[in-house]
Amino acid sequence: MQYVVKMAIKVKCPTCGRECEYSDKNPYRPFCCERCRLIDLGAWAEGKYSIKDKPMEGDDDLDISADALATGKLAAHKADLEK
Repeated sequence: MQYVVKMAIKVKCPTCGRECEYSDKNPYRPFCCERCRLIDLGAWAEGKYSIKDKPMEGDDDLDISADALATGKLAAHKADLEK
């Protein structure tokens, strides 16, 4: 019979920086406590985290004004808007 010994990994809490155990024993992992987990959740909810991306090629060719969205008519090219 073999026994598997799981070593607890120590990580820094992403919110406060305290060292905490990353294992099944810590229900808030990778955070050190519920408070830090909730602080991070609140930051996500407020939009403080975002993934930066460059605009896709051709995105500026679309007319997505309020009028276009209301009527459901999107102009495909800038030239179409000038007509």
